Order: sequence, then structure tokens, then C-alpha cells
Amino acid sequence: MTMRYIKLLLVVFVLSSTTACKKYLDIVPDNVATIDYAFRMRSTAEQFLFTCYSYIPNYGDRYNSPALYGADEFWLSNDKTTWSTWNVAQGLQNINNPLVDYWNGTNNATDLWEAINQCNVFLENIESVPDMESYERTQWAAEVKFLKAFYHFLLLKSYGPIPIIDENIPVSASGEEVRVERQPVDEVFAYIENLLDVAIADLPEELMNEPVEYGRITKPIALGIKAKVLVFAASPLFNGNTDYAGFANNDGTLLFNSNYDANKWQKAVTALKEAIDLAHSLGHKLYEFEYTLQTRDISDTTRQQLTTRGIITERWNDEILWSHTGSTTKGLQEWIAPKALSSAQTAYSVPNGSTGVPLKIAAKFYSDKGVPIEEDPTWPYTTRFELQRITEEERYNLKEGDTTIRFNFNRENRFYGSLGFDRGIWYGQGRFDDNDTYALELKVTEFGGKTQAGWHSVTGYYAKKLIHFTNSNSANNTYVAIAYPWVMLRLGDLYLLYAEALNEVNGPAPEVYEYLDRIRERAGLEGVLDSWRKYSRLSNKPTTKDGLREIIHRERTIEMAFEGQRYWDLRRWKTAMEELNQPITGLDVDQETTEAFNRQRVIFDQTFSLKDYFTPLRENDLIVNKNLVQNPGW
Repeated sequence: MTMRYIKLLLVVFVLSSTTACKKYLDIVPDNVATIDYAFRMRSTAEQFLFTCYSYIPNYGDRYNSPALYGADEFWLSNDKTTWSTWNVAQGLQNINNPLVDYWNGTNNATDLWEAINQCNVFLENIESVPDMESYERTQWAAEVKFLKAFYHFLLLKSYGPIPIIDENIPVSASGEEVRVERQPVDEVFAYIENLLDVAIADLPEELMNEPVEYGRITKPIALGIKAKVLVFAASPLFNGNTDYAGFANNDGTLLFNSNYDANKWQKAVTALKEAIDLAHSLGHKLYEFEYTLQTRDISDTTRQQLTTRGIITERWNDEILWSHTGSTTKGLQEWIAPKALSSAQTAYSVPNGSTGVPLKIAAKFYSDKGVPIEEDPTWPYTTRFELQRITEEERYNLKEGDTTIRFNFNRENRFYGSLGFDRGIWYGQGRFDDNDTYALELKVTEFGGKTQAGWHSVTGYYAKKLIHFTNSNSANNTYVAIAYPWVMLRLGDLYLLYAEALNEVNGPAPEVYEYLDRIRERAGLEGVLDSWRKYSRLSNKPTTKDGLREIIHRERTIEMAFEGQRYWDLRRWKTAMEELNQPITGLDVDQETTEAFNRQRVIFDQTFSLKDYFTPLRENDLIVNKNLVQNPGW
């Protein structure tokens, strides 16, 4: 039985050949590599530990993260045919060669079965390393147990029911033994939870040498991820999902429990509170921008917007619980930032501004009263695409004296901190005088306007939130992006999940409002109850469980925008059928005049069906392993 054949059967086994080990370890003397050699001393075992970490997907890379370009937060021009993550959003997923295929490690995806294989090899051998202290062996094993659970979780999110590979199957196993089956989702969730609990017991609360070890797994990271796992287990996609009531293995084993279990939300509440309390005890708190020598004279408005940007771009700030140091964002920023920020303006200069934000996402942000624009009676929703002159009052958000659509007026600060658009202020980029800032000018023939296909935002909006405000042009007109590691977990994420879980357990209650309002206060908004009572047509909305759920979902969409959460949230909430069947629209960026440029146009008619909730298995995998069953609809 060949290595490739076993891999296609989902089998992961102890590597004993020269070829296999050489692929993963940079510790090979004289072209000889064995498991014994890999664990003969602390230094070589550490290299294997880092190998286990190396499979964490590069979520900060534009090609590798389905959650960045796979939903509806970003949109590209039609020349980007090789972007498999974007092709998911276009409905081009398939069974012959699945896009972002974590099952086989193809199409810009990490091979997560291989990752689990390596974790098992490490755990089977770490005790044999002679020159290590016992506490260090225990900690390293705990880190790898976390990673093993995490990789199972990533596969579960993508594919639903999966096999559980707790131990590697030996090479001597029979053909039937290696033809593994998918396990019911409740069993997979339980396995992941139990493995995380085992890891948490032996993980440190803090790193001993943070500058060197930053990104290594600690107890607050593991508790936070465990809480997120339990939130997924409690959410509609996995909890009482009757759409998959008949989904079963060939032997009739049902893979989804169609009965709703309210206790799953209670478990999530308990886990989230434990994670939040530990984070607080270690000094983690919501990030707020601190004045620097460059920014000492900025307005409160600009400071609020820099807070929105800094949550993600300010490295190692107190809100971040886990950053992936192997996933830096220089390339992502170069493809997201407007070309207008470059002095070079050559055909292939960076930034090239190829990533646009659809109008539907820009519309999610609140009015300046802190409620949805469609609910605020003082906000001009029906005339939102009519033009309006910009006055001095809006100078920190919009270019005074120019004209833009009403859609861009009187919005909350997260709108201006998260989005760049025509006549919108772009603070930074070498200009730190709050009264002399840069404004985007994006109409055709203007400096930031479209010059060729593919090198501009097709929607007219940019994700400013992900661009570090100190990015600049060097003396030779080269764009310099301040790279930051991709944020995997932050405290604000846990606050919103906690509010969501609390509401699902007991409905509206003071503690739900408290954690929502912490996020809103940081954003410069009044509390939920006051905002809806004073400013919304639906004043009683936050007083009902269903209404508050809708508010929490909207708040999470705004607060976590462009951070790779919406793709997964829409799936676990089972709202993707509604949200991802709406057309992708933008402004008419091919136009020169203000009137023509600001017309709304349909760019793509997005479609999403039941089968799209999970990634399909490759058809060849099903042929090789007859015990595997395909996801419904494929």
C-alpha cells in the first residue's frame, strides 16, 4: 500500500521513510532522517514541535483563507480567475478538484490530516527525548494536543462530520482498517473538547520568554478556542439541524442529531466566562488607540477611528489573545490598500487596490445614532444614493467642499475607521495633521481612479481597517506596509460570543447588554437599550430574544468585519441562504462624473444553496474509500 494511497484513505501513520521525514524537518544530516533521529535530543524535538505548528493555515494570506474572500465581505474583478477562495464565493466549488481543500492539502489549503499525523508522531515520541526537563516535555505535549484538537476543529467546520484520528494507523493495518468512516458531529465535538481539556491542564498562563515564543499556545488561548468550539456545537448548523436529519454513513449511523439541545449553549456560556475571566486576570482588555508623538493633536473622531484600525493592526496590543506569527499581512495590505496611496502609479505598483468591499457590507454599519440605517427615522435611507455637499462639520470623515452620496454621511465611527471610499478621509499615510489629511479621489481620470482592469476596487469601497495607518511611501516611491501577524483570537470576539450565548440561554438580561455595551462604548456609541429606545423605529427590538439575537448578529458583523469571521458565522447561524443569495453591488467606478460614479450597479448575482454549508469531499477519495459518504447535495 503506497503512502499516497493511504493518504487518500485519510490514514495518517508513523513516518519511517527518508522521503517523508525530509519533507517536514530541516534537521537532516547526510540525507538520513528517521523518527529516532528527530527525537534524539531537545533541539531536534523542538524542530518537530515547530513542524506541528507550521500547519496552522495562513489566514492572513489572500490566497489561503476561505474566510477572507469566500463569502461576501470582499469582491474582486473578473481577471482574478486563480483566486480559489474567491471562486468559492462565486459558487464554483466542485467535487472533482475542491477549492481550498483541507482534506487533501490542495488549492491553497493546508493538509490538515498530515498536520494531525505529525502531531500524533510527536506525542508518541516526545517522552523518549533524553535531555529535557519533565515540565518542558509536559508543556510541549500540551501544545501539540491543542494543535491536534484545533486541526480536527478546522476540518469539522469545513466538512461537518469527519473521522477522528486519535492515533496513527500503523503501516501494517489491513485494507479495511484504513478505510475509516466519518463520525457523528456530536462525537467529534466531544473529542475536541476533551482533548482541549487535557491540553489546558498543562499549558502555562503566560509565556516565559514572550519576545521569542510569541504565538505559542497558552492557557488563555486554549480556553478561548475551547469556548469557540462549544459555540459552534451549540449553533443552528450543528444543534438540531433537521436539514441533515437523514445524513448517515453506509451502515446507517446518523451523522447529525436533529434534536435541539439547549444545554449546549449553557456549556458555551460557562466556557466563555472562564476564558474571559482568565484573560482579564492576565491584563487583557479592549484596545483603545493611544496618542503618539505623531498623533498628539488628533480629534476624538480620528482617535476613535484609529482604535477601529488598531485592534487588528497594532501588534501585540492588550486585546489580542493569539496572533499567528507565521501569517504576516504585508501582501494582504498591498492588495487591499487603494492604488491612490502609492506615489509610483505604475501598472504593477503596490498597493494595487484590487480588493473591493460590496455595498451590502458597507450598509451593515450603523448610523451615527448606533442603530441600523434602515431603522433610524432621522437617516435618509430612501435617498441614500443622492448627492450631498460636504461641509466643515464632516471634515474628519469626508473631504470638505466636495460632494458624495448621503450613504457616506452620518455614520458611526467604525464605518469611517473600517472603510475607504471616494471623498473619504484616509488618515495617516505620512500625513498626521488632522486638519490636513489625505482624501481618496477615485473617479476615472483622478489619481486614485480606475486605470486598467483588475487594479482597483470594483465596488468603490476599500477595507481601510486592515491597513496600518503608518504605511507610507519610501524615498524611491516604494510602498512600505507595516506587517503585523494575523489575529486568530481577541477579547472582543469572546465578548460578543458571550453575549450571544447568554441570550440563547435566557434571552435579554443585564449581562447580555453589559458585554454588548462594552463593545459599543469602545466604538463611541450609546448602549443597546438606550440607542433603540431613542433612535430606532423598532424600539422594543432588544427586549425580545429574537430581536436581541438579530442585534447581536449585526453587532458582530460590524465589529468583526474583515477579520475572517463572517464566512463561518453565516454558516453556523444558518443564515447564509439569506445573506449569500443577495446580489453583490457597488458604485459605477468606470465613470468620470460625480453623478455617474455614484450610481449603484449590480456586479454579480451571488447564489448559495444548502450544499454550500460544507466543503465537498473529492470524488476520488470516495472511490478509493468506499466507507466515506459525500456531503449532502454534492
